[in-house]
Amino acid sequence: MSDGNEQEIMKAADGESTPVVPQKNALHSWVRDMAVSVVASAFIIMFLYQPVRVEGTSMLPMLQDQDRLFVNKMAYRVGEIHRGDVVVFLYPHDHTKSYIKRVIAVPGDDLRIEQGRVFVNGKPIDESYVPVRFEDSRSQPDTVLPTHEYWVMGDHRSISSDSRDFGPVDRTLIYGKAAFVYWPMDQAGVVR
Repeated sequence: MSDGNEQEIMKAADGESTPVVPQKNALHSWVRDMAVSVVASAFIIMFLYQPVRVEGTSMLPMLQDQDRLFVNKMAYRVGEIHRGDVVVFLYPHDHTKSYIKRVIAVPGDDLRIEQGRVFVNGKPIDESYVPVRFEDSRSQPDTVLPTHEYWVMGDHRSISSDSRDFGPVDRTLIYGKAAFVYWPMDQAGVVR
């Protein structure tokens, strides 16, 4: 009985039988596997995770210039943005550029910055992710964040262009949460 996948049997010099797969089936299998891989990759990149490259040093020491990381694009479609999240968003004044910063305050928060010290809802926040050598002494008057707007800042405060310069970021511009650094390998790990 033939099932359409007949294989020829070849006798090797030692008398062992080995199946020979016809070339056509191997090529068909390879093309099918490649197509499935491309479709799965496209789905992941379009809807779940997007690879991005960090350009600049405003998020030192967590993220360095030219680091490669995955951005979780589903995180904020099903969940909320929280204080401390590292987010990727479209630059408010030029939507062809993306920025990566840390969320410092969320809608409804009362924010002020005194000589580099950040206060949210009247209390100083713990910013252990900002090394002393990256602090600055800029101030920001008392601001209550409107609905759907987030205050973002880089961890390298002395060089970061962030909400202190361009104002709060509208929710519609935030498209992902920094999830995992995958390159360089010695710095691979979860973004915190």
